Amino acid sequence: MFTGIVEETGKVEAIVPTEKSIRLTVRAKVCGRGIKKSQSLAVNGCCLTVVKVASRGAVKLVEFDLLRETWIRTNLQFARKGSLVNLERPLRADGQLGGHFVTGHIDGVGKVVRWERMGQDWMLDITAPKEVMRYVIYKGSMAVDGISLTVAEVIKNGFRIWIIPHTYEITALKERSVGSAVNLEADLIGKYVEKFIVARP
Repeated sequence: MFTGIVEETGKVEAIVPTEKSIRLTVRAKVCGRGIKKSQSLAVNGCCLTVVKVASRGAVKLVEFDLLRETWIRTNLQFARKGSLVNLERPLRADGQLGGHFVTGHIDGVGKVVRWERMGQDWMLDITAPKEVMRYVIYKGSMAVDGISLTVAEVIKNGFRIWIIPHTYEITALKERSVGSAVNLEADLIGKYVEKFIVARP
């Protein structure tokens, strides 16, 4: 379980296709502290399992094996060496929930259709698949590339969010542009509510 509060942006060190998976290597500093094999790390909001850790000074090279299913259903397929990725370690049982409950299971990939600076802030419009839009509500929560954000407006086939300068500076959003793909995870609570209502006799 994660919270959508990005701890740092890591940098993609390597992407190597193998016979059974894609090996993704990410440089991490903050999230690399104490990280071990078999632990989880959210990369652009996608919960991945660490398969290997190597040290390079104060930086850790953290490796993951991505199944083809994960590769084609997330925006990691568009990552290249040097790309920035949002990183977050799992929420500790005694940790602070600063964002909202994020599972790290991507519901769909959205597309940036508007990305403009408005004064000191940024306005971001994203189109989303129908299976994601069913959970989008005004002032509700949405994880975008693993970032816990608030829906400012529901628009045709998508939603609008406002990005403050701090979020822009510390996340990989600064690399996004119109046409970029973003990982989306809808609010977990909405999914459970829907399930309970549908299941009622």
